[in-house]
Amino acid sequence: MSNPLSHITVLDLSRVLAGPWASQILADLGANVIKVERPGAGDDTRAWGPPFLQDEQGNDTRESGYYLIANRGKKSISVDIKSAEGQEIIKMLARQADVVLENFKVGTLEKLGLGYDDLRKINPRLIYCSITGFGQSGPRKSQGAYDFMIQAMGGIMSVTGEADHKPGGGPQKIGIPLIDLITGVYASSAILSALVHRNETGEGEYIDMAMLDVQVSLLANQAMNYLLTDQIPVRRGNNHPNIQPQRVYTCKDGQIILAVGSDSQFAKLCQILGHPDMAESDKFRTNAARVVNLPELDLFLDQALAKQDKSVLLKALEAAGVPSGPINNIAEVFKDPQVEHRGLLKKFAHPLRAQIPQVVNPFRFRNTELKLDRAPPTLGQHNLEVLSALGYSDSDITRLKEQSVI
Repeated sequence: MSNPLSHITVLDLSRVLAGPWASQILADLGANVIKVERPGAGDDTRAWGPPFLQDEQGNDTRESGYYLIANRGKKSISVDIKSAEGQEIIKMLARQADVVLENFKVGTLEKLGLGYDDLRKINPRLIYCSITGFGQSGPRKSQGAYDFMIQAMGGIMSVTGEADHKPGGGPQKIGIPLIDLITGVYASSAILSALVHRNETGEGEYIDMAMLDVQVSLLANQAMNYLLTDQIPVRRGNNHPNIQPQRVYTCKDGQIILAVGSDSQFAKLCQILGHPDMAESDKFRTNAARVVNLPELDLFLDQALAKQDKSVLLKALEAAGVPSGPINNIAEVFKDPQVEHRGLLKKFAHPLRAQIPQVVNPFRFRNTELKLDRAPPTLGQHNLEVLSALGYSDSDITRLKEQSVI
């Protein structure tokens, strides 16, 4: 089977996470992704450890775990884009590329002659995607940003964490850099849309992707709750603001979550707990009633679930179709039979070690397949291959390396 994007070449000038996550998605789909890194240093995330990948002798390499999560399937070349010869290399690559992806501060690449208006002169069909914290316009456009900062500014920390009046209450960031990751997903989606449009019209495109825009769009039901009522949403811990019962509950031998999403599911839960009458009560029969009477509902469920054996209860809930589950740690996630069956963990050959683990792309196609055959590259691993294809001789490449251009 072929790969969906095997005909597409991506010039990836991005680093850290949002941009590399987007280009990794494109690489998994089969695109030829050429990652450009700083000579001698590389992507910032290469230094974001420990942990670092260890070689066969147990010594730390310069490949951090952070770098390894977002750069699978790419070719790495090292180019000093501040040098005239480095800029010429980028222009030669852009002339042959379908997509350029970058996440420099606003105006940086324009000063180097590598902005969209510069590159589209040599490649009018180019899709050029810029990822920044705040976008290419507005009062904050020149301000740098990281995921944690955007989570704070964009409102998600105001609704994440335990309620202020409870122990441990206060704003919390999400346990993964979610805004970086979702920005990468949005960016890849926008790039694919622009490619489809280009196929119809022949026109290239410029994409202005901002992390804050992404964060605000992800406020979803919490945003609409506010916009409909003018009431500012607050932190509720694991309690859902609109659907009940949904939170963490404690059984005799551990904790589970319930994510009841309908009145019929609630009725089945009550039946399993031996209290079918609760589902007929006017206080709990509908979701709206359960939300209004949540303190009384919580009291009932806490008392009933405290008498239950966790594994027995989860089996009964699963059989009845009541959404529920254990709270797995990361090790338990990868031991889950469903995760194993779906093949989400894969080993890749690597230049510094026989194999390294990768959590792979969740896309599953019937008639095409993902391209999952290349580990994240070492810095400059593909200098010779890529530059030779551009017409550089061995002596040219040696000279560029001696002059620290590559």
